[in-house]
Amino acid sequence: MAVETKDPIIQTVNLCKDYGEVHAVDHLNLQVHPGEVFGLLGPNGAGKTTTTLMLLGLTEPTSGHAFINGLNCTRHSLEVKNIVGYLPDNVGFYPGMTGRDNLIFSGMMNGLSEGDAAKRAEKELERVGMTFAADRNAGTYSRGMRQRLGIADVLMKDPKVIIMDEPTAGIDPEGVRAMTVLIRNLALEEHITLLISSHDLYQIQHISDRVGIFVHGKMIACGKVQELGRQLQNEGLYMFDFTAEKNGEKEWSPEFQQKIREIRDVTIVGRKVDGSIHVEAKRDILLELQKLMVEQDIAVREMHQTGGDLDEIYRKYFEKAEEEEEGGKSNGRDRQSTDDGKEGKSVGLKAKLAAVRGRRKE
Repeated sequence: MAVETKDPIIQTVNLCKDYGEVHAVDHLNLQVHPGEVFGLLGPNGAGKTTTTLMLLGLTEPTSGHAFINGLNCTRHSLEVKNIVGYLPDNVGFYPGMTGRDNLIFSGMMNGLSEGDAAKRAEKELERVGMTFAADRNAGTYSRGMRQRLGIADVLMKDPKVIIMDEPTAGIDPEGVRAMTVLIRNLALEEHITLLISSHDLYQIQHISDRVGIFVHGKMIACGKVQELGRQLQNEGLYMFDFTAEKNGEKEWSPEFQQKIREIRDVTIVGRKVDGSIHVEAKRDILLELQKLMVEQDIAVREMHQTGGDLDEIYRKYFEKAEEEEEGGKSNGRDRQSTDDGKEGKSVGLKAKLAAVRGRRKE
């Protein structure tokens, strides 16, 4: 876990980027501390990539400032590039050169002698678990192997900060596990700061010290996953998942649904794909739910209060941002109920949520 020092290594101050009338990034204030793994979450067009480009000095902000290690990312972009490694979504290498030679070439481009570059390449190949394929042409590598070689490549410059764009996308489960361990070790053992942009909620939850949720150019929430869940409760959101059975079968009769809805402050009653029931309320109704089950002679399996799951947290913050965006405007778009009974969410919102959730472990 990152040690929070007085001075953040990554900082943005009222950072904005406009493209005409589109606010791609809207007054972003972000602080990331040395050795921290920070996850950026949001759908396409949320502002994550634009933020990354401004941090790398590849595009100038419309207003505001971005700093890395105290350096202004716009005014001192070359110095910033010397201490920041960037791993894009689709990393590229010279396909006719071996993985080792690609790294040596990269090291020499960053000022190392050929001998020093060769030594560092061997070290980084071992660190990312790629020594077995070091002398094969990079053009024969799988996506997961290219991603691991990409991390070795950014490590060739001995960076203080690494920025990654979808590092686990398209990689098999074992490759994802290896990548997760590698990223955590870079932060814990090397004290490297990592900023990860991703759609994969499950991986971000298990790899990041903190997360930031982006919607429409704004960071609408930032903190540890547990803190975000508690904040939702403080704002009046309690979520419960459970399985109910009657006479040996899962209970989901209209009468039972109505009984739950009659509990004061219940806002949503829905059913998940696995047959479990999901209830949301403005206060803690756990005891009342349990009382209802006893009165209705219903057996309860696996009842637990949810909210610490990043998928649920992201969904609620996203919906909240969409509601605030609509603000009191009349909305004539067609609306439909979701499969689990959560009514009143637009088709467009569901599509965005589906796009950002990524792979999910059951």
